Amino acid sequence: MRSSPQRSAAKGATVTDEVDQGLSPEKAAMLHESINGLRERDPWASASITFIPLHKWGLITFFATVTVCAVLFPRGTATWSIGIMMAIYLFTLGDRVWLFTSGLSSRDMVVVSDEEALSVPDEDLPVYTILLPAYDEPNIVPDLLRGVGKLDYPRDKLDIKLLLEADDDSTVEAASASEATEYFEIVLVPAADPRTKPKACNYGLLDALGTIVTIYDAEDIPDPLQLRRVVVAFNRLPDHIACIQAKLVFYNDSQNLLTRWFTSEYDQWFGYILPGLMTLKAPIPLGGTSNHIKTKVLVDVGGWDPFNVTEDADLGFRLARLGFQTAVLDSVTFEEANSDPINWVRQRSRWYKGYMQTFFVHFRRPISTFKELGPLAFVRFVTLSIGMPVLTAINMVFWLLTLTWVLGQPGVMRSLFPPFTYFAALISLVIGNAAIIYMGVIVAREERKPQLGWSSLTAPLYWVLMAMAAIKAIVQLIFQPSYWEKTFHGLNEEDPGSHSDN
Repeated sequence: MRSSPQRSAAKGATVTDEVDQGLSPEKAAMLHESINGLRERDPWASASITFIPLHKWGLITFFATVTVCAVLFPRGTATWSIGIMMAIYLFTLGDRVWLFTSGLSSRDMVVVSDEEALSVPDEDLPVYTILLPAYDEPNIVPDLLRGVGKLDYPRDKLDIKLLLEADDDSTVEAASASEATEYFEIVLVPAADPRTKPKACNYGLLDALGTIVTIYDAEDIPDPLQLRRVVVAFNRLPDHIACIQAKLVFYNDSQNLLTRWFTSEYDQWFGYILPGLMTLKAPIPLGGTSNHIKTKVLVDVGGWDPFNVTEDADLGFRLARLGFQTAVLDSVTFEEANSDPINWVRQRSRWYKGYMQTFFVHFRRPISTFKELGPLAFVRFVTLSIGMPVLTAINMVFWLLTLTWVLGQPGVMRSLFPPFTYFAALISLVIGNAAIIYMGVIVAREERKPQLGWSSLTAPLYWVLMAMAAIKAIVQLIFQPSYWEKTFHGLNEEDPGSHSDN
């Protein structure tokens, strides 16, 4: 029998600890389960520790070997390093373009018309649980409740839980003062580490009444018929479809250049990449919101990992390993695009860190993961999880090498790199950024958003921001793996309510 991964400093509350802090035994047990349930039942699936000994010694050996080679054979090591990075870069980028073109040619989404959605009698609709996690966002609560309040679904079959941290006084006060309290429940999540969204969702899941569970973020404005469309889609699809992911679209795409870049990226991801994954029957890393999951399946797989800061992507891969698939639904949830560069980097570095956490978790037993996913899906798991953070970090390397060539090849660089390595870096940089511009322009045309076409021409600058976020994520993965960097919402200049009826 394999030994379980050892526990680390990523500590969770114990029942005894929480009873001592004044919680009732029932609440203490719920808190313990929401934090420790997954890692106690399946330690190999938990990101409570980042690197198991296999990974630690593998990485130490790798970097030690590279260091020795760099000292003894600096020129050869530099050349081989650039060659390997270029191969990884082009392969990962090529796979993304392939997924994009697959999604573009097939647009293989589940479509449920308004008539079909409304044709199901109210008495035949299942009870639906909606989890609304929020933290330190009292100004967002009215918009959140306004958007969710317009869902076309019988009130007596909605189990809406507003998940708030017990010590978040301002948000609790704002929610309690809302006029919509008659149709949602305020759930106070006891304060305990890790302070993450998945921990709060696990806590809410323990009392879920619905046969389907979904999550909406604080700034979300879902399609009013989305829940009905999901019910029809699940009835139509085979049983192994355990999750349905709706499309996420930004409502403030014209706020500034950053929101245009972000919107183009989201339109590519949810409109083309995910449908491409669905067409190829590949594992789909879920978005953090508007994923609708069968409650029984979600409970059986252990819920969300409270120690993974991109818990949605991890859950998507976990479902795929157990033989379940995710479908993409042509139903829109409007969100706010991050308009502040610093706030954006904080958010993106958390996403990248979580993707890398997910890779190391599922790569603890790579042979088992390979067998469960299959060869092609396994390769795609690698490119989607650790491939994108590495790709964006490598892009910065190619930028810097090309820049040193343009600025006159400093002596130390000229001694390390033969001239052809500069040309290789330049070719990779040109191909990579040309592909990103191409996908952005195509999306602008297909989505009929001409304002995104012009901003796509400057997308390489967006990749500089992405590279900064990726490098930050790599550093945090080592020193603060489960630290959840808060993303602030409500920075948009447009009234989100104007989209709530679309």
